[in-house]
Amino acid sequence: MKARVHVFVSGRVQGVFFRDATSEEAARHGVTGWVRNLPDGRVEAVFEGEAEGVEAMLGFCRRGPPAARVTGVEVADEAYAGEFVGFAVRR
Repeated sequence: MKARVHVFVSGRVQGVFFRDATSEEAARHGVTGWVRNLPDGRVEAVFEGEAEGVEAMLGFCRRGPPAARVTGVEVADEAYAGEFVGFAVRR
């Protein structure tokens, strides 16, 4: 089953390679979409793919890379659109 989620991650999530680690994790799970830093210090991402891969990405967002300190993850389920070819780190 295909899934899509829109995610906002709070905490110490900028300047800790969160976006690059997210991109690597997405490739590992065959998930497409994008990730970017927000001016308010959060990280925003959209993940699309098989439900298992998307769930794995949510698990990654909850723990983050080693230097991150995640304090919150907001998740909004969205309709799968098949919109992306790969995974992008937006700047």
